[in-house]
Amino acid sequence: MAAEVLALLGDRTRLTLLHALTEGEADVTTLTEVCGAARPAVSQHLARLRLAGLVTTRKDGRRVVYSLRHDHLRRLVDEALKVADHRLTETGT
Repeated sequence: MAAEVLALLGDRTRLTLLHALTEGEADVTTLTEVCGAARPAVSQHLARLRLAGLVTTRKDGRRVVYSLRHDHLRRLVDEALKVADHRLTETGT
């Protein structure tokens, strides 16, 4: 299960979406703007994250609003980004 979660984090768009959701809940339109991907692609990535149990949804009128399911996912995303930042710092890239 851990390997599956990490594999989901291995996709740049999904990681960007999860990182955006660490700031709070958002709808597809907002998340599309944040990650710069096409709306259908964002919807597909969000569906995968939802099916994996990493994000939850709620209806707000006609909008579907996404949020992280667990706070420890927020920490995992933050730590993954910190590791990447340290690697970039070490390599000077």
